Amino acid sequence: MQLKYIIQRVIPVLLIGSLNSCSKSSTSGGYGTPTPMPVVPTNAINVTTDSHFGSVISNGDGKTFYFFSSDVNGTSACTGACLTAWPVVYMVGPTLGTGLDVADFATITRSDGAKQTTYKGWPLYTYASDSKSGDIKGDGVGGTWFVAKPDYTIMLGKTQLVGNDGVSYDSLYKAGTGNTIYMTDAHGLTLYAFSFDKSGVNNYTKSDFSNDAFWPIVQISTIKSVPSSLDKSAFASITVFGKPQLTYKGWPVYQFGPDTQTRGNTKGISVPKPGVWPVMNQFSPAAP
Repeated sequence: MQLKYIIQRVIPVLLIGSLNSCSKSSTSGGYGTPTPMPVVPTNAINVTTDSHFGSVISNGDGKTFYFFSSDVNGTSACTGACLTAWPVVYMVGPTLGTGLDVADFATITRSDGAKQTTYKGWPLYTYASDSKSGDIKGDGVGGTWFVAKPDYTIMLGKTQLVGNDGVSYDSLYKAGTGNTIYMTDAHGLTLYAFSFDKSGVNNYTKSDFSNDAFWPIVQISTIKSVPSSLDKSAFASITVFGKPQLTYKGWPVYQFGPDTQTRGNTKGISVPKPGVWPVMNQFSPAAP
């Protein structure tokens, strides 16, 4: 009877001590305040660094985002079967990483009624063939898909050229249909050259800039990222009456005032006649 009494008294005490010990070690590795585990938001948009592409925009899972040149006017041209390869990005109130500004993000309603997140006016997509975090397999596909970056100085648009005269033009500036790829700034605004300029010489702008409102010079002196199909070394800068002007292959770069800062507008190609103010792309010849 005495042995039975001892067992009945000791075993519950041992069990309680064991349970208390497990409870303490499972919360904090010992006694004291538990150490919280870091939380990575899944509804996040971040800037990561890739050894080849530099700064890249991706989601909280490391899925890379992309721009589509055919979306230059701010609406999505990727529909139907295209969406199988290029799923749209739509995030409500995402947590933004360092280097991203909430003012650069917006939401559009697509032609199919779905919502899509945009960055600097470019609709965002992922690429189905990017199978793991950090993959960037979609850049350069079709010459129109480019990895989304926060620091593009130049982007590429692809659309039907329509002049100030309302006429549609092909890439040779003859009346006709067919999409043309051309350079824009980071926000999709069309960039032009003046056919009477020389390499590194602006022959249009007046010293008092009285004609700058019609053909404003692109005042960029530092070239950051450009699409992978363009040669960054072909860009430079000159000084025009005390102001910087971007050049490409020696051509001083302009915008067209009557494009009214509207992305996708290409009205300048017909002024005063087609070919005088061409749009620019990787096929543009070097300035004489």
